[in-house]
Parts: sequence; C-alpha cells; structure tokens
Amino acid sequence: MLKRYMWLLTLCIWLICLGCSSDSSIQNNQLQVTTTTGMIADIVRQVGGRHVEVTELMGPGVDPHLYKASSGDISKLEKADLIFYNGLHLEGKMTDILQQIGKKKPVIAVAEQIDKNKLIETGHHQYDPHIWFDIQLWKEAVQQVEQGLINVDPQHQDEYQKQAQQYLNQLQELDDYAKKQIELIPKDRRILITAHDAFGYFGRAYGIEVVGLQGLSTASEYGLKDVQRLVDFIVQKKIKAVFIESSVPKKSIEAVVNGAKAKNWQVQIGGELYSDALGGPESEADTYLKMFRSNVDTIVSSLK
Repeated sequence: MLKRYMWLLTLCIWLICLGCSSDSSIQNNQLQVTTTTGMIADIVRQVGGRHVEVTELMGPGVDPHLYKASSGDISKLEKADLIFYNGLHLEGKMTDILQQIGKKKPVIAVAEQIDKNKLIETGHHQYDPHIWFDIQLWKEAVQQVEQGLINVDPQHQDEYQKQAQQYLNQLQELDDYAKKQIELIPKDRRILITAHDAFGYFGRAYGIEVVGLQGLSTASEYGLKDVQRLVDFIVQKKIKAVFIESSVPKKSIEAVVNGAKAKNWQVQIGGELYSDALGGPESEADTYLKMFRSNVDTIVSSLK
C-alpha cells in the first residue's frame, strides 16, 4: 500500500511540474533530447550529431524492466525538446508517465511504430520489446529517430538524413558480419541459453534456438521448476555453454550450471552478453554497434 502511495505521489508531482514548466526551447543551438535506454541514446547521437545534446535515463547495466523513475529524472524530462523511448512495455511503470508527458511535448516510442506483423507476439496482443536484436527492425527505429529530429528541428534536415543513411549502412555491414559469424557454429550447437528471454529476435534473425530461464521481462519470477526444466534441457541436448547478462544478476544462471553439474553434466558459462543495456565507457560495448558485435563474438566463440 505504501509503495502504491509513493508511486502515485511521484506521478502527481511529475505532472504538476510539467504543467508549471514553460515550453522547452533549443539551448546552446542544440536540441535537448532525452531517451530511456542507452541503445536509443546511441541512435540519437549518431543521427543528430553536433545538433543534439542527449541525456539517457538508463545507463550501463541498468535493467529497464525494473527501472523506477527517480525525482532526478523529472528535470531531465522537463528540459527535453524531444523524448524517445522503446515502448512495448519495456520501460514498465515508466510507460504511464511517458504517455502523460506526450500530451505536452513530442514523445516517440520507436518500437511501437513498427508493423506488428514484423514483431514477435507473446499473446494477448503483447509483443516482445527487444527489437534491437534484429538489425533490420533496429533500422526502422533509426528512421523513427531521424523523422522525429527533422519534425522538431527541420532546419538541419539534410544533415540528419545524411547521418542517418551513414548509420544505416554501418548497421547493414554489422548484419552481414553477424550472419557470416553465426555460420561458423555447427547447426546442432545453435542453442542460446540466457537468464531471460531477451534474444528472441536475434534467434529469429540468425537461425538460433533461444531459451531463457525467465520470461521476456526480468520482473517475472523464476522458481525451482524453471531451473530444473532448463537443466533437463541442457543435459538432454548436451549443451556446453550458457550465458550471463550484464543487466541481470548471474545467480540465476549459476543455479542452472550447478543443477547440471549435479546430473554429471559440465556446462560452462560462455561469457557475458549485453541484453537490455549497453556496456560502460571502459567496455567494448558502449555503443550499439560494439555491443552487438561483442555479443556475436562471445556467442560464436563459446558455441562453435
């Protein structure tokens, strides 16, 4: 009850602040853009270039499924001329707030603009939000960002279009690289096991069977039966490697490894994958291109 009260109080304060704030304006000749995830922030930086100042709410290692907006986020959203978020319920409880803010200023959910026939439906008109793991879908997110920037800042349209096209070309090169690398894994070993079911689009794009311990959201609970089910699957398929995720505690996958060991099957942790967040500045995964390539290399080296 107390948690619900605090949540409602935060929402009310947020809406009051938005109502009192004046219309945003472009500061220092730069468009002020706020995003939820680092993946979307990276698109904005690539397409917007010198004309944007980007603020991301969810930094390296932050799980968007469990993220709760803080009081410090209020000013970041107030100052924004334009806001981008993923949508399809990736941001959990933040969705209601972002939709309310959308009544005051441009707020774009990049995943929700994609044709639903291209998305993975999970039942009851719900869709897998992890679209960044299909580069062809992520290209559509780039186009959403491009158009959003042009709508708010049309005087720099030519630059936005040029930079978007350059980035789209880089994405296609990355897609070609991923396909060639995945071909190095024998077909019977193309099984990717992770902490939660974030890699469905990746599996569909590159012909890999994907099995997650938890569901699409890390907010869902997993139990002993889930661990046992996955252990049985690993032993039956003689899978040699499973993967932890940078934004999910590794204890869940460690429980699976120990469960397999108890059944006399040695399965290794094949490495850390970046699922719902980019890596930090010190990592080799602090941009979308580097993150995706890092994941491909880690998967291939452990499964081939």
